[in-house]
Amino acid sequence: MQMVAEQVMTAGPVRIPGQKVEVRKTSRNRLRTARFTMEGREYEAIEQNAEKPSRWGKLAREGHRVVQFRDIQTGKYVAVSVDEKVQVYGRLPSGRE
Repeated sequence: MQMVAEQVMTAGPVRIPGQKVEVRKTSRNRLRTARFTMEGREYEAIEQNAEKPSRWGKLAREGHRVVQFRDIQTGKYVAVSVDEKVQVYGRLPSGRE
């Protein structure tokens, strides 16, 4: 996830072993996003909206590079990266069903 967070915040595609993923921008706030697969699950990396009143938004306003990670299947946020340091919320779901 650290590798993805670093690359989402720069121009160009995200390159991780076995994948090359395009970075897109959301239509409304023009935030960078990228979908990728890790351990059999699909995730979305999303640049933090600096206008949000959350602590993550505050960090983004202060100039930190904040990226949230969402599990596509469950829709839940599973981790956050601040200045390329990843904090996982609880345990990541396994790829096994």
